[in-house]
Amino acid sequence: MNLAKESMSDASPQLLVADDDCAFRETVLEFLEPHFQTIAVDCAEHAIEVVSTTSIDVVLFDMHMHVMTGLDAIRWLREHQSRLPCILMTSDLSQELEAEAYGLETFSVLRKPPRAQHLIDTIHCALEL
Repeated sequence: MNLAKESMSDASPQLLVADDDCAFRETVLEFLEPHFQTIAVDCAEHAIEVVSTTSIDVVLFDMHMHVMTGLDAIRWLREHQSRLPCILMTSDLSQELEAEAYGLETFSVLRKPPRAQHLIDTIHCALEL
C-alpha cells in the first residue's frame, strides 16, 4: 500500500504551504493532500529554505507570519530570479495589498479562509503556467 501511495504521489505536483497558524495549515493540508504532494512549514524563512533545496511547483503563502510576511517571501523569490507561481492568502485583503502582490507577479491573492474547491482550482490554474 505504501508503494502505491508513493507511486501516485510521484506524479503529483509538489506544493509548499507556508502558514504560521498550525490549525489552519493542517486544515489546508487535509483537503490538498489527495490532489498534491505537500510540504508544510510554519514561516516564510523555512519556505525560502525549502524552495532553495527542493523542486516545488507552487507555493501557498499566508500574508501575516512572525518575521517575514508572505509578500516579503514572494519579493525575495522574485529578486532571486524565481518564476515560481505563488498564491498569497490573507484575512485582511485590500486593494493596496492586491496591487503590491500582483506587482510582484503573484499568481493569485485569496481571502482567507478560501473555499477548498476554489483553492484547488486556483492551484491547478497556477500549474498550467
